[in-house]
Amino acid sequence: MNYDLKMEEIIKNIDEGSTLLLHACCAPCSSTVLERLGNFFNISILYYNPNITNKDEYDKRLDEIIKFTNSFKTKYPITVIPGRYDQKEFFDIVRGLEDEPERGKRCYKCYELRLKETAKIAKEKGFDYFTTTLSLSPYKDAKWINEIGEALEKEFDVNFLYSDFKKKNGYKRSIELSKEFNLYRQDYCGCVYSVRDKIID
Repeated sequence: MNYDLKMEEIIKNIDEGSTLLLHACCAPCSSTVLERLGNFFNISILYYNPNITNKDEYDKRLDEIIKFTNSFKTKYPITVIPGRYDQKEFFDIVRGLEDEPERGKRCYKCYELRLKETAKIAKEKGFDYFTTTLSLSPYKDAKWINEIGEALEKEFDVNFLYSDFKKKNGYKRSIELSKEFNLYRQDYCGCVYSVRDKIID
């Protein structure tokens, strides 16, 4: 399925000012997504990433998102919602999958953890839609992300915005915007296992 085209079809039919809760992992990934969606949705960013093992790294990425959204102009003001930070939530859901390779079952559980929290908050706070920036990365499985989102849409009764933000040179554009706004770009997803595998590779 072409998730990018599916997203465009949804956007054609939304009401002006529809609200979107956007899960974000970092400022670079947020940049191109906000550029693409910011004139269609009234967006709040949820920064919920208990997979980021190092607290300094976690805080640095949150600070970068706040800095970027304060300087990047869209049709509607962008709100940043810092999620709770409890590393145990991540370690609990990946227990038994520690030796899985990057992009394996452990990553699927991590996508699911973060998207589920996003859907839950979107429902509680009355957002019209929810989605995530995760599909921007060429290292993330857009099919898994959208399948999880579709299931959570049914579970929480809140609309999921399908996406594959790497389409239309989305990843390349995030690099350009990162340079333009001098954003910190990390070279690993955040968890201790991604650091381990980066060193091995």
